[in-house]
Amino acid sequence: MSEFTKTLCPYCGVGCGLEVSPPAQHGKATNRDSQGNPNWRVRGDKAHPSSQGMVCVKGATIAESLDKNRLHYPMVRDSLDQEFRRVSWDEAFNIITQRIQTVCFTQGPEALCMYGSGQFQTEDYYIAQKLMKGCLGSNNFDANSRLCMSSAVAGYIQSFGADGPPCCYEDLELTDCAFLIGTNTAECHPIVFNRLEKYHKKNRKVKMIVVDPRRTPTAEAADLHLAIRPGTDIDLLNGIAHLLMRWNYIDTMFMDDCTSNFPAYAEVIRHYPPEIVASQCGISIEDLETAAHYWGESQRVLSLWSMGVNQSSEGTAKVRTIINLHLMTGQIGKPGAGPFSLTGQPNAMGGREAGGLAHLLPGYRTVKNPQHRAEVEKFWGLKPGQISPNPGLTAWDMITGLENGVVELLWIAATNPAVSMPDLERTKKALLRSPFTIYQDAYYPTETSAYAHVLLPAAQWGEKTGVMTNSERVVTLCSAFRQPPREAKADWEIFAEVGRRLGFEREFAFANSAEVYAEFVKLTSDRPCDMTGINHQQLQTEGPTQWPHLQESRGAERETSGKRLYTDLRFHTPDGRARFGAYYSKGLAEPPDPDYPFVLTNGRLYGHWHMQTRTGRIEKICKMHPEPFIEIHPRDAAQLGIVDNQCVEVRSRRGKAKFPAKVTKAIAPGTVFVPMHWGSLWADNAEANALTHPESCPDSLQPELKACAVQLIPISVEVTVKDYQLQSSQS
Repeated sequence: MSEFTKTLCPYCGVGCGLEVSPPAQHGKATNRDSQGNPNWRVRGDKAHPSSQGMVCVKGATIAESLDKNRLHYPMVRDSLDQEFRRVSWDEAFNIITQRIQTVCFTQGPEALCMYGSGQFQTEDYYIAQKLMKGCLGSNNFDANSRLCMSSAVAGYIQSFGADGPPCCYEDLELTDCAFLIGTNTAECHPIVFNRLEKYHKKNRKVKMIVVDPRRTPTAEAADLHLAIRPGTDIDLLNGIAHLLMRWNYIDTMFMDDCTSNFPAYAEVIRHYPPEIVASQCGISIEDLETAAHYWGESQRVLSLWSMGVNQSSEGTAKVRTIINLHLMTGQIGKPGAGPFSLTGQPNAMGGREAGGLAHLLPGYRTVKNPQHRAEVEKFWGLKPGQISPNPGLTAWDMITGLENGVVELLWIAATNPAVSMPDLERTKKALLRSPFTIYQDAYYPTETSAYAHVLLPAAQWGEKTGVMTNSERVVTLCSAFRQPPREAKADWEIFAEVGRRLGFEREFAFANSAEVYAEFVKLTSDRPCDMTGINHQQLQTEGPTQWPHLQESRGAERETSGKRLYTDLRFHTPDGRARFGAYYSKGLAEPPDPDYPFVLTNGRLYGHWHMQTRTGRIEKICKMHPEPFIEIHPRDAAQLGIVDNQCVEVRSRRGKAKFPAKVTKAIAPGTVFVPMHWGSLWADNAEANALTHPESCPDSLQPELKACAVQLIPISVEVTVKDYQLQSSQS
């Protein structure tokens, strides 16, 4: 029997397989951290198809955070100016259920909101949907995927008729041309990038194009780096399309047989000749033409994108414009080709499958579709009309709902909106106004815990068994390898117990997460994300499995699984054709002006993850990235009299922050960059989202977190990072 438990890394959407073993093993010294505490051993799982044994620093050090600053017991307080007091689970559940019943009676279920997370396992997501959208009749469940992947979701649905990345990681090693836009893959999805870079180095005919205002480690590896101005992505993509059309690099037969709406798109791209596009984007005509030649002359083009595309007021339009290039050239449904969104979080894909956004239902259904609602109501044994036909409140709608008194109860789980939401000062003021906030997390303190009335201790990675789906649609069983500390419980167990206490005993009569998952996959039957052939036992014995994966009895006459979607060139639209989207570029929601002359962008660093709730407690990572900073081009720094390491105050129309300057040619002139990871627990006045605005894409409702207008003010006082020795308040 192996001493190792197979699981999945709980950080990004790459979905790397891990093997974990206890600190003490027969014949070996006990594995300990630098303070002498026993530490679980972690290594890459060589049998996992997605990562092939590779692991980055975050995955390698994940176990070091397991026992640091954990929330061990339920805690409550009557108002935010009081101290928390410890209570039993029974008392906590009674307080929550009574409050839910009161809100439903006085204001109705529309006043209830839950804000979840791509850190959830699929079972957590599914039970939350059944409780909120089914039993309580409120579609007000949204997740931090709204800030991450919702533009990709909307783009896939509008272009192909259904969500779901059509590619797989094998395509990284089969493509002729990799087109990376709005993604610093080397730092944010490192194992994906490792596979691509190795292949690229071995095959010099393979081209790599990187579109990014920064010269990131990803851009360093490219054959062509296009450092476009922020907000000009659609100009660039339409400009490439213009040249593909002019040079006849198009697949007319594919477009005639398999697509619709090309004439409208052709009319748009007519207005994007090279001289105009190059000027708008701030690149040379030669580089624009090179990019178009690389795309047009390649037999297999793979595009990769992430937050730099999605987090935009034009997010859905950008996604669809990327897809347009594939449709023009027939670059889909074949090895090494297709539009491939890189998911930000470990189970954002599973959340999409389970219906984990305010407009979705399980099995890639939508709340607006009467047939979809009826199918789910029947399956859940609810009366017709129980599920609301109206999309619920998005994450930002919940904040404005607190401002205007629409939201009476906010339940936040496994996410940290007091750092991650845009317009952070406004967000914090809204959270202070919440009549009743439940906060469910594994760690304490976090920035959001300051705004909670009830704290619920959650089991985290390694302490509960469940399923996650990665960017390439590979489903992995994450087996528990240790008990939750003290009184912590799995998220799905907490939701289910509240459901039972509200009178829904039959709906939540699950003995374990395997039963939850078995119920969920039935709702995927005959849906694009069909997983009816997947269960915990099958994943345990056969290993990670990619969907679609049908039950054998149902899949006898058709493929039960496939690495790629749309290999038959039939799409999930009513006529089976993929749709072109015709979009003119609108630019940034908040462009620079004389008062705020710089564009601020932000992103991840290699070692840290999101808001540092885990990585901020890991010594090696904190040494790698000891403090925040702001990247400024030397030309801009000279004009303002800023030198390296000098403290710079950054102001937007909403707030301000301070960072030590990093003067570098790696950032384009007129643009500055700060990392997103530092909340108020980890540094003084270094919150990126104190500066950002909430303007969002009209289709995906995803905020434009990637760009806002700022001014820079050099100051002489050095910014100092708080040396937080966070002490748990639990004993």
